Amino acid sequence: MLSDDLLRHVLSFSLHGIRLPKGVGVLDPFHGEHGTEVRRIVEQFHRAFYADERPRLLLLGINPGRLGAGSTGLPFTDTKRCESELGIPISGIRTHEPSSDFFYRMIAAAGGPKRFYEQVYVHSICPLGFVKRGPKGSDINLNYYDDPSLEKAVTPFVERWLRTLISCGMRTDRVICLGTGKNAAYFSRLNERLQLFGRIDAVEHPRYVMQYKARSIELYIDKYLRAVAGAI
Repeated sequence: MLSDDLLRHVLSFSLHGIRLPKGVGVLDPFHGEHGTEVRRIVEQFHRAFYADERPRLLLLGINPGRLGAGSTGLPFTDTKRCESELGIPISGIRTHEPSSDFFYRMIAAAGGPKRFYEQVYVHSICPLGFVKRGPKGSDINLNYYDDPSLEKAVTPFVERWLRTLISCGMRTDRVICLGTGKNAAYFSRLNERLQLFGRIDAVEHPRYVMQYKARSIELYIDKYLRAVAGAI
């Protein structure tokens, strides 16, 4: 089943052999303070929505952030939406992520989680996140493309991950990239070289929508629904 194939890989990400730039740390929710709880959440999610063999359309974001996938292991899913929308109880973790707010409004408009996830698989171009020390001494999110040396270092890891997703049973005729700027540019260059997907359709990242276009949320929800039309 698709759930078995995905879980085998999703629960065993490894940056073995990858040398990260100095000062860059890995955001790995599966081996952090709440690792046991995160693994339970991720397994329950996959068993609930991917216990079949239907190919899925991929929606790929950037990399996990601390309040979404960095807390639950599920892209664009904070603990609040994990409980209220997916029905998965959370113990010991509490996060609120604006991107998750947008994403689950979009899923509701698409017919709800069951209808959405039975046709779509959401993850990230780089499945592990990164952090660096901020000016106030605490860790802050770092996108893989924020540092050219980090981007170069993780590209072999990204390539392996994308090939792994395809081998699990994802559609390759097209893919949706969440992020129309640097994420889409990197993904397009990579796909041009590797020829993994027939077409890349890019839509604005949920974080961008919530931060800069909050008054036009319905317009962006409609844009997402048009992008995945035919899959749900």
